[in-house]
Amino acid sequence: MHISDVIQLIETEIPIAYAEDFDNVGLLVGDKTEKLKGILVTLDTTEAVVDEAIAKGCNFICSFHPIIFKGLKSLTGKTYVERTVLKAIQHNIAIYAIHTALDNSVIGVNKMICNQLQLKDTKILIPQKNTLKKLTTYVPDDEAKDLREALFNAGAGHIEHYSNCSFNVNGEGTFMGNDLSNPVKGERNELRTEPETQISVLFPKHLESKIISALHQNHSYETVAYEVISIENDNQTIGIGMVGELETELPEKAFLEYLKSYMQTSTIRHSKFLNKTVKRVAVLGGSGAFGIAAAKRAKADVYVTSDLKYHDFFSAENDILLADIGHYESEQFTKNGLVAILTKKIHNFAIILSETNTNPVKYF
Repeated sequence: MHISDVIQLIETEIPIAYAEDFDNVGLLVGDKTEKLKGILVTLDTTEAVVDEAIAKGCNFICSFHPIIFKGLKSLTGKTYVERTVLKAIQHNIAIYAIHTALDNSVIGVNKMICNQLQLKDTKILIPQKNTLKKLTTYVPDDEAKDLREALFNAGAGHIEHYSNCSFNVNGEGTFMGNDLSNPVKGERNELRTEPETQISVLFPKHLESKIISALHQNHSYETVAYEVISIENDNQTIGIGMVGELETELPEKAFLEYLKSYMQTSTIRHSKFLNKTVKRVAVLGGSGAFGIAAAKRAKADVYVTSDLKYHDFFSAENDILLADIGHYESEQFTKNGLVAILTKKIHNFAIILSETNTNPVKYF
């Protein structure tokens, strides 16, 4: 197995097409053609993490946060970023980052927080826009069933909890090939009317090339007529943040004790208590001030996130309890989740959970 194979397995499960535009994801350091020796999974890549990879015989670091976020103008070792990258290069260690692609995954960071808090009936808090496309094509009636199955097998026609979804209309197609054509139906320069089925299916945007390939491979016409358009429907499998419910509602102070225990944090900054019980919980790992309004719209009793500033707490406006548990604390279980995802995909290589605590924030 090569590093490129690992990347393909990761991106099949967590497509980087859904990372935010500002982000820097994918292979950041290293040669993807190198043979894989071992995988170290970490929240952050630091010099200490690279040292750990060296000690444990791993030449691939799968990191949540990217070590390279802004452009590097030099590699002289004057910053922790440059020193980390230099050490990785010197020891032939590849560094891969998943970051907001995992934030926006239905099995990603926020699902991991929900699992940790044992929330039920979870759904995406802020669905990402423009993640769905629609294919419409036209096929002879007797080929429609086989073409639909090929499109379904390529990943089309999945809508939340349903698969094999399509819409079909029977009609007549007309065409006439010129002297250079090789028509499957009829002859050159003959106006042909053919009973056809119009098939429409939805698909996630990252599968477009695979869907179009399946269309061409399973359609008999020399020139296939089709349309692909982007649609604005909400996609409940891609987006940031999640909202779910506790099995049993709790008083606000009891919930914060519960939160401290299950998220393993000693300090929580919060807005004023509203003397309400907590049942519906919104979460967003990392910096989540931008999600306060969405948490309110979702009728959450509490919003669990991090990096709230002084004035952000005013945004609670007696509608919701805001709970800031710390950036590292909100994402600390991400590397455990990544190990679980990779272990399901890769069976013959060591996948090691980093033991290095990379939290740069200390409490006195």
